[in-house]
Amino acid sequence: MEFHVEATSGNARACTLKTAHSTIQTPVFMPVGTVGSVKALDMSDMVDILGTDIILANTYHMYLRPGDETVAAMGGLHNFTTYPKSFLTDSGGFQAFSLSDISKPKENGIEFRSHIDGSKHFFTPQKVIDIQHNLGSDIMMILDDLVALPATQERIKTSIERTTRWAQESIEYFRAKQQEGVGTEQNIFAIIQGGTDKAFRTKSATELCALDYDGFAIGGLSVGELNEEMYSTVEHTVQYMPHDKPRYLMGVGTPEDLVENIERGIDMFDCVMPTRNARNGTLFTSFGRINIKGATFKRDDAPIDSECECPTCKRYTRAYMHHLYRSKELTYFRLASLHNLFYYLQLMKAAREAILADRYSDFKKDFYAKRNA
Repeated sequence: MEFHVEATSGNARACTLKTAHSTIQTPVFMPVGTVGSVKALDMSDMVDILGTDIILANTYHMYLRPGDETVAAMGGLHNFTTYPKSFLTDSGGFQAFSLSDISKPKENGIEFRSHIDGSKHFFTPQKVIDIQHNLGSDIMMILDDLVALPATQERIKTSIERTTRWAQESIEYFRAKQQEGVGTEQNIFAIIQGGTDKAFRTKSATELCALDYDGFAIGGLSVGELNEEMYSTVEHTVQYMPHDKPRYLMGVGTPEDLVENIERGIDMFDCVMPTRNARNGTLFTSFGRINIKGATFKRDDAPIDSECECPTCKRYTRAYMHHLYRSKELTYFRLASLHNLFYYLQLMKAAREAILADRYSDFKKDFYAKRNA
């Protein structure tokens, strides 16, 4: 992997990250394709309309169905899905957290039952790397121990100690496999934990960033804490992360979250929000979000967003989108998902342009001014 910081504006960064499959310009938002598919969209949408250079797939879900060995037999994620650009695969730590009623973290891994058929499984740091070798992702995430907030000091302490120990095991195993010729074109990121406790975040970041990883993520946020707590935690943690490696904030979030955390030095984001909210009737615009199911849109002949150039906005009215949603027409899900992802990706491009011109603070002011108009 090649990584270069091209420009800064305050703490905001415009970078270029190059993998075996694509060149990615940051700040970047990665659409979530949990099971190798971004919901309601196909790979032509991702490449030809949205122009994505990287999407996320999930190790836990791909392991359970169709199975990582099946994906490997089909030529890996790229060949199986026909997506030619980069894949990042999450490790399954978040799924263990979100499915906590059927999972249990232990000292040497995570025990869980399949949400599909109830079968019992056990993820170790080494096993999730083996799975991701089979998937063939460009960037793999290591197994971490994520906790919901608020949490006791003792539980957070256990989380970061366990995460660091698993990280040491993971990087040793990953580099040893590369020496054997396995995963030579793959990259690996560690995940910093610690809740919103700055001392714990310092300890986790310092220990992990001393290890030979290709990039580093901040995990364990957007899990119940206040927004200001998230922003403060990110701002504190970033100062302990290398300048010359990618910084990834996992599972975040709203357009406001992206703008705020770019300002704090984050390069990479992912979240299900654009597609999930689209399916529930919430559409993002330059002037804030709207709920298309509302009766006020029944005869509204304006596009979703007058400033948007996506195919949905260029062709269809709010009234038509309202009608599709109310009629439970499947076409709605594609058109709405296209719009929301287009909006997110264009927001990232505009942020990058502002950083390159060293006017990010003005960009942020304009962003909020439109929402307050």
